[in-house]
Amino acid sequence: MQPLRIAILGCGNMGLAFAKAFLHYNLVARPDLLLVARHDEHCQRLQHQHPNLPVAEISAALADYTVVLVAVKPQDFGLVAAGLRAVLQPAQVVVSIMAGIPMARLQRELAHRQVMRAMPNAPALLGMGITGFSAAPEVERSRLHQVENLLNATGRSIFLEDEGLLDAVTAVSGSGPAYFYFLVQAMMQAGQQMGFSESVAGLLVKQTMLGAYHLLNSSSQSPDELIAAVASKGGTTEAALREFKSGNLAETLIAGMKAAQHRATELANE
Repeated sequence: MQPLRIAILGCGNMGLAFAKAFLHYNLVARPDLLLVARHDEHCQRLQHQHPNLPVAEISAALADYTVVLVAVKPQDFGLVAAGLRAVLQPAQVVVSIMAGIPMARLQRELAHRQVMRAMPNAPALLGMGITGFSAAPEVERSRLHQVENLLNATGRSIFLEDEGLLDAVTAVSGSGPAYFYFLVQAMMQAGQQMGFSESVAGLLVKQTMLGAYHLLNSSSQSPDELIAAVASKGGTTEAALREFKSGNLAETLIAGMKAAQHRATELANE
């Protein structure tokens, strides 16, 4: 069996996170991982930053790679599509982690059938991400499992037969970390208003978040049951929850997430 060879086009934070994860878990040999730059200036910068990895611009050399991971910004796809179209081979699998660009557009602009879409999130940078992904019908099952194994290198992944659900993935987990940061920020601000310094408020809130996550993740209880375990009748937690409910906090959060889903769908049609 030929060794797996991976080319990564677009080496920003997420593209490099995948590159490091592939190497860390020995999913690809270092000589078989290619960092692809859009232009010569970026190519030189990558060569300086990663002297032990092959670096190249879009060229015929890409035809030798099993998987081409496209990690450029969605607005830059039009700038690289023609170059990719000229060198892609039918047996290659193109995996896009660009938000909002549907597989139909990938197939059309790349003149290539074997395409997949994946939506990772920021914790992938730490190997703790969650990635939703879909595949065109032309992608062979063996290739699909191969790509799934690659995506799992940055955390966990979930396959979705319905590509349309990737907009919901974008809203729930893709944008999700920002919702937690927003809540942490609000709790820290409350702590400071109560008299704590910024550092002490930060320690209290972040450690509470960390502990609460691990308790939720390891418990067989539902979120409702865990809330009830903390919120004793007539107590402090109940007072806070009552205020949250009067302000429709849950409804506002749900509405915000639906707005993110709607915007993801809009981006796909722009």
